[in-house]
Amino acid sequence: MSKSAEFYRKNPKARKKKQAYDAKLNAAPKQVKKRVESNAKRREAKKKGQNVKGKDYDHYSNRFISVKANRGRTGEGGRRSL
Repeated sequence: MSKSAEFYRKNPKARKKKQAYDAKLNAAPKQVKKRVESNAKRREAKKKGQNVKGKDYDHYSNRFISVKANRGRTGEGGRRSL
């Protein structure tokens, strides 16, 4: 288990605060649009027969890459600076 998962499991007050923050973030129009786009791209790729298991749609490079590469970037929003 990750350190953050352990922390939130041990601190119910902090977990509740994080859940409220996450709910607000995920309901933001920008985030909803991004999620809708990702879901559509994923359905489209599956329809074409691409193997997208264990991969995320990367809005930066506009293709499917591993979860590790997509979520593990450093910098603002996890993006590399150009």
